[in-house]
Amino acid sequence: MTFTKIDPATLLGIIAGICTTLAFLPQVLRTWRLRSARDISLTMISLSSAGIFLWFIYGLYINSMPVIVANFITFILASAILVLKIRFG
Repeated sequence: MTFTKIDPATLLGIIAGICTTLAFLPQVLRTWRLRSARDISLTMISLSSAGIFLWFIYGLYINSMPVIVANFITFILASAILVLKIRFG
């Protein structure tokens, strides 16, 4: 089994992606559990979701796996919050 050495920039991107992605998880779980998104700004979560999606597209253009994976997962979580905001207000 061979392990490829990860360069520092890629490692930094992976760690940053994990942090920013995991930051959305507590909000998704809380909103789902309480069935309330009253305290979440629709404008903020809409713009955030759009921006995350654009970062995902950017990652595809520059062929950066940390940017692609982190923003794909984060987009799913942010979109879940957006859907819950629309559904539960």
